[in-house]
Amino acid sequence: MAVPELLGAVRSRLAGIRMRWLITGSAGFIGSHVLENLLRLEQSVVSLDNFATGHRSNLDEVRATVGQVAWRRHRFIEGDIRDPLACQIACRDVDVVVHLAALGSVPRSLGDPIGSHETNVTGFLNVLYAAKNAGVRRVVYASSSSVYGDDAALPKVESRVGRPLSPYAVTKCANELYAEVFTRSYGLESIGLRFFNVFGTRQDPKGAYAAVIPRWARAILNGEPVIINGDGETTRDFCYVANAVQAALLAGTTTSREALTRVYNVAVGGRTSLNELYRLLSSLLAEKHGHTRAACPQYGPFRDGDVRHSQADIASAARLLGYAPSHTLEQGLREAVPWYIERFAASRNSVPIASRNMA
Repeated sequence: MAVPELLGAVRSRLAGIRMRWLITGSAGFIGSHVLENLLRLEQSVVSLDNFATGHRSNLDEVRATVGQVAWRRHRFIEGDIRDPLACQIACRDVDVVVHLAALGSVPRSLGDPIGSHETNVTGFLNVLYAAKNAGVRRVVYASSSSVYGDDAALPKVESRVGRPLSPYAVTKCANELYAEVFTRSYGLESIGLRFFNVFGTRQDPKGAYAAVIPRWARAILNGEPVIINGDGETTRDFCYVANAVQAALLAGTTTSREALTRVYNVAVGGRTSLNELYRLLSSLLAEKHGHTRAACPQYGPFRDGDVRHSQADIASAARLLGYAPSHTLEQGLREAVPWYIERFAASRNSVPIASRNMA
């Protein structure tokens, strides 16, 4: 996924400059897109992943997309952010860290709060400490809309949060506090990005903790039932991965001192119910894949720890980072649907896309 608007905006900042970046969680779907775009921008990248939730196929797809010349500017380290030594090795001679490694999912954190804490809090602290000791200039890190908790006001504004509703939300609150303290105590620049329901290609549709859009896409394409939690009127601000990449690279390259030591909402600024999402996704899949016949969804219980409604105010990111979403929900789905069909439809060729491209 190349983003022409993004590449143009960030390229001017990086003109003639070869920075060294570290991406944690590079085999994840957001991390792999950040990696792809940095390599397209002729940057040098070190990346770290333990494949707990990421996939080697995502890295293979990036390599096939950018080509071998660009791929030589990338060094991959298989390692875990819970390991301080792995973090120290990864941070050597790095200018900017984009920290995306985490155990996501509210339900996962409710089932395993200790595991979520070890990865999301202790792991993040290891990254911050290693970055500080290695002389890294800036850490851009993934926070989450979950930090807004039980605050019912819409749209969500960065300065107003409620009480967390899940262990996952607590871990992201802790990340924001640690980042601010490291800036004030050690001078390590930091910018946090509160991602709202990011979706796109390379996102895993399988497992109990899979994100809703790829999970539904796979089910619809294979004639399987789609389960909607609650009555379907829960709303979210769905954000295509291109927008998340844009925010990460703008945060990593900004020269504005005012923009530092802040957290920003990263979304579109819209609200879509789960029922609306299902109708739109079903329609787009049927439009592109003639064999698709989506059945009526089935409704289950509301999910523990979920907020009822979510919508972001993105004015702060626009003003201080220059963030301008390139994709609405529908535009993002239209871009992702061919990938969903290629990967998830029952009649697809069993050979992965990356393998065919590299043949």
